[in-house]
Amino acid sequence: MHLSATDYGPYLQNEPSPLHTATIVEKCTLKLVDEYKHLLSQATEPLSTFLEYIMYGHMIDNVVLIVTGTLHERDVQELLEKCHPLGMFDSIATLAVAQNMRELYRLVLVDTPLAPYFSECITSEDLDDMNIELMRNTLYKAYLEDFYKFCKKMGGATAEIMCDLLSFEADRRAINITINSIGTELTRDDRRKLYSNFGLLHPYGHEELAVCDDIEQVRGAMEKYPSYQSMFSKISYGESQMLDKFFYEEEVKRLCLAFEQQFHYGVFFAYVRLREQEIRNLMWVSECVAQNQKSRIHDSIVFIF
Repeated sequence: MHLSATDYGPYLQNEPSPLHTATIVEKCTLKLVDEYKHLLSQATEPLSTFLEYIMYGHMIDNVVLIVTGTLHERDVQELLEKCHPLGMFDSIATLAVAQNMRELYRLVLVDTPLAPYFSECITSEDLDDMNIELMRNTLYKAYLEDFYKFCKKMGGATAEIMCDLLSFEADRRAINITINSIGTELTRDDRRKLYSNFGLLHPYGHEELAVCDDIEQVRGAMEKYPSYQSMFSKISYGESQMLDKFFYEEEVKRLCLAFEQQFHYGVFFAYVRLREQEIRNLMWVSECVAQNQKSRIHDSIVFIF
């Protein structure tokens, strides 16, 4: 009822009641995709290339989703419905036939924009959960470094704002990779290879993160970096899952600052990211309402403005 008075209203007006969370998220995402495609259709170079870079992250997530689902014998059509519409490409359904990284590249990804990022992770090893996760992080590393170089080359306010936003993304991924790999088979050298070659933590913070064996050591490594130290100071022992919310809050602050300057492309990146955060907020609120847990609504909401 509340959404009918917003810009999401037309996308939800023909849906039968009661509205399910999945339907709300799907229709709100569809609105974002329509607006993004409108921006892309009106853009000329170099803005069109910049906007395409925004899609690549979703393309990587979709590739990983399909490959992981296929590994666990899930129906391909069901997996395609779960893919983010911003990351779709023509040959995505054929990902299911690949048995290893080399086949994945040769049969499917060689003709997609992700092809250049695959050079570091082409192996003949069979795809399993560990290899797929390594593939995701290797692809993201190559993608972020490429996007960073592109923005730096543009110069001006675009370079200043985007390099800060991408550096934050690279640092967040480095911290998450470290925490998620604690207690796994991943060696310190393998962990180090997954960190991006830029960001506030590069290179000395990466050296410290690579040798961390528990969350307390990660907290200690972050003490030299005030913006990250303040996040870790808010979480007590055993509450590392709250870190994601603090990262989202910090990201939203930085994205909002992108609108303080004029004549740069960072606003397009910030707009898409803030809309994605808005959709995450809507998903959380609607889940809380559906499960009659209204008292928990504020637990994971990230306020945008």
